Amino acid sequence: MNTSVKIISLKKAAALRAALKRRGKKAVFTNGCFDLLHAGHIASLEKARSLGDFLFLGLNSDASVRKLKGPARPINKAADRAVVLAALEAVDAVIIFGQDTPLELIKALKPDVLAKGADYHKGNVVGAEFAGRVALIPLLKGRSTTILTKKMAKEGEK
Repeated sequence: MNTSVKIISLKKAAALRAALKRRGKKAVFTNGCFDLLHAGHIASLEKARSLGDFLFLGLNSDASVRKLKGPARPINKAADRAVVLAALEAVDAVIIFGQDTPLELIKALKPDVLAKGADYHKGNVVGAEFAGRVALIPLLKGRSTTILTKKMAKEGEK
């Protein structure tokens, strides 16, 4: 499948969500920066996808990542991150968003399941009130983009 067809607007995502709902399909939503894709991301996305029939992934825009992670990030541009994520079997649709949080996406999609990493607590998951339920997904220990970027910086100093 051409990955570009999986990268969609919020308007198209909302229409797709409505069609899924009419067909009785369970929609799952997750989000993140996904700057340097690693095994922890893959495990999390596969687990999120297993919770329903369709996985919507909200992807932070470049400006949003910079605001959250600092001026040195993102390493990969949103368009490139979206293509890589769309190529994954577990991901059914990618929606790039520019806000600090995915609240607008979650409000529009009203997913059956809102999947987040277990570093969150159910009480502080943005948009939880607009989802059927929140699922906290265990993280793979020692896997993070921050760890990778620090390791790369150390290697560069040698």
